[in-house]
Amino acid sequence: MTTYLSRRAFTGACAVGALTLSAGTATSGTAAARTTGAGAPSADPGGLQAAISDLSNPQATAAQLLVHAQGTRWYGTAGTADLAEGRTVRMTDQFRAGSVTKAFVATVVLQLWAEGRVDLDAPLSHCLADLALPAAFGRITVAQLLDHTSGLPDHQGLPDLSTPEAVLKHRFDRWTPAALIETLEDAPLKFEPGTAQEYRGINYVLLALLVEKLTGRRYGEAIASRVLRPLGLTRTLIPGADPRLHGSRIHGYVRMTDGSLRDATVYDQSASWGEGELVTTAADLFRFQQALFTGDLLSTPAQEKLFTLPPSTVRMLDGSPARYSMGLQAATVNGTTFWGKSGETYGYRTRMFATRDLSTRFVLSYTPTPLNAPEDMVNRVVTALLAV
Repeated sequence: MTTYLSRRAFTGACAVGALTLSAGTATSGTAAARTTGAGAPSADPGGLQAAISDLSNPQATAAQLLVHAQGTRWYGTAGTADLAEGRTVRMTDQFRAGSVTKAFVATVVLQLWAEGRVDLDAPLSHCLADLALPAAFGRITVAQLLDHTSGLPDHQGLPDLSTPEAVLKHRFDRWTPAALIETLEDAPLKFEPGTAQEYRGINYVLLALLVEKLTGRRYGEAIASRVLRPLGLTRTLIPGADPRLHGSRIHGYVRMTDGSLRDATVYDQSASWGEGELVTTAADLFRFQQALFTGDLLSTPAQEKLFTLPPSTVRMLDGSPARYSMGLQAATVNGTTFWGKSGETYGYRTRMFATRDLSTRFVLSYTPTPLNAPEDMVNRVVTALLAV
């Protein structure tokens, strides 16, 4: 099956068809590129630079792309990290990576499973008994949280963030994990656990609570001790209650209904506790991706969970095939399957994907300004990568 490598393929319903998008054209603004590696380049630097330099499709203020293709490493940027300063984007600039957080949480859970500290088939009534979850929730297993087959209901009572003005109005709202869980306690499960798949952030809120119970420390501290420090990811963190990015950073902007841009870099991420808080850099994500795929972080049995989708009988709610494993997601484009994770929050979008053998991989980070920007940039990137 061939799918569009887009938000529909990576975060929503699957769209079937050929990837037939234009390569994009360079626009005015700051742009930089570097190619490293021995021998003739396998990736087309011009095509890759063009893919990220069109900051009008979608509208964005900055982009950066780090690629490894058949032995060649390439890095390019476009736009500016800060509109007020006009500074060029750097590989070590921090940004918000949204749901890429889930890959880090899943890694820790799978490490704990490999250590015999948690049973993936154990129900929540056993693992998180102190939460006093509704009886129906209690039969969901750890594995079903990891691969989004839990059937948890939709949230009720969350603020309406359908306009940019509402987004900024609520950006300092403070949420706790308990408050997030309470928003779905009055509804039944959407389907019998394990029989269907629906991507839900609340699954990873519960998993982060499980990490805290098993390790006796905050889930961000568990990630730091088990992943960040061993890999030397010094610019990656779970920010906790701090809404700011510190030091060298990329600003995220939101386009208001009157067309103006507002800086949304400072933002309380507690509504995404456990599943979307990560602050990181392109360089750190590239290192994490390599370690995750090569077994530096997980035992062989645990690593296999990353690349195993649910049985073919398990479908997404729209009837398309399941595409989420225990921590990653899969998308196949013109016969090439990529594994990885997408993430976004207001003003930021991140795509971290690779073939399983790491022969082709990329980390794309850019700053779209509309609330629901199309996925044109990532489509252009993959088109350029698969054209060589």
